[in-house]
Amino acid sequence: MHIPSSSELLNAERILEKLNLKAGMTVADLGCGTSGHFVLPSARIVGGEGRVYAVDIVRSALLGVESRAKLENATNIDTVWADIETPGATKIQDESCDFVYLINVHAKNGMVEEALRILKNDGKLLVIDWKAIYTPFGPPVENRVSKVDVKNRLKNFKIKLLTEFDPGPYHWALEYQK
Repeated sequence: MHIPSSSELLNAERILEKLNLKAGMTVADLGCGTSGHFVLPSARIVGGEGRVYAVDIVRSALLGVESRAKLENATNIDTVWADIETPGATKIQDESCDFVYLINVHAKNGMVEEALRILKNDGKLLVIDWKAIYTPFGPPVENRVSKVDVKNRLKNFKIKLLTEFDPGPYHWALEYQK
């Protein structure tokens, strides 16, 4: 059985192009994981005038991102060790980010609160997660969150749903604006 690579599952470059990420922007990936799958492409797009915060609670994940950033000479990435479920824990300045990503983290309320705290007015929130269908890879179906559940949860926040799309065959995506 062929297990897809990260880029086969979610093509970060294609997704970021669709979002209209631009040079000079500031981005935060809350729950970035070890690969920096969205961090490094974001850093390339926002360039030297931009900034990317790679946030995770797992220190080894951040070491992986730092290692890849050094290999790619990406000097515009800041790693932040923090619990993304605790509002204020990232210590990122209020309303400083143009984009915040919540990818494969279930977009729990505390995470959304933190995302909105650091998001500029008119900034955008990208939520991507696994479809609640069986696949021979990824988390078990019972550990996945449905798009409908997340949309219902996010109705409690002062954000506007801009678009829904399929970023790949195994994921769903929602783009919101603050």
